[in-house]
Amino acid sequence: MKLIVATGNAGKLVEIRRLLEESGIEVTGLADLTEVPEIVEDGETFEANARKKALVVARLTGCLTLADDSGLAVEALNGAPGVYSARYAGVAADDAANNRKLLEALRGLPREQRGAAFHCAMALCRPDGECRFFYGTLQGWILEQPRGAGGFGYDPLFLVPEYGRSLAELPLAVKNRVSHRGRALVQVAAWLQQNLRKRRDGCG
Repeated sequence: MKLIVATGNAGKLVEIRRLLEESGIEVTGLADLTEVPEIVEDGETFEANARKKALVVARLTGCLTLADDSGLAVEALNGAPGVYSARYAGVAADDAANNRKLLEALRGLPREQRGAAFHCAMALCRPDGECRFFYGTLQGWILEQPRGAGGFGYDPLFLVPEYGRSLAELPLAVKNRVSHRGRALVQVAAWLQQNLRKRRDGCG
């Protein structure tokens, strides 16, 4: 069967395909679709944004659709950038600009004040409006400078304590196992494998 993933982020799509590759599910991203409207992420929570994206695409395609909204919550910044993580430095900002703004906001703070967590909410929605939610969290620290060439977003700045490396320094297989998105996806994959045998879902 086919699962639509409502993202145009190539990095996210690679992670999701890797995690679901053994399930026999064909994963398709927004780049493979035509006439998908722009979806404004104007929710106040990760859950609200994920649900909105998944429902719009599910109803447009008639397919089971997965969408996530995730972001970084920094303790010293009262949870910012939070739902604004992707546009922290402005609507048109890229990863480098967002990272620079974060480093500037934390300039001079010692490690014990640089605690942070990645949060992910995933919505799995059917065209009829039924949605299920899955969550993942990863605790860590914000580094004083980027490390690693892998990943995307804030990965080069996020230190994973148990490995002593940034997310951008970890092999993809390891990152998928420990990341906020990976932890949520494990739950998604388990639900799909258990439930798709019992009912006709998806669109193929």
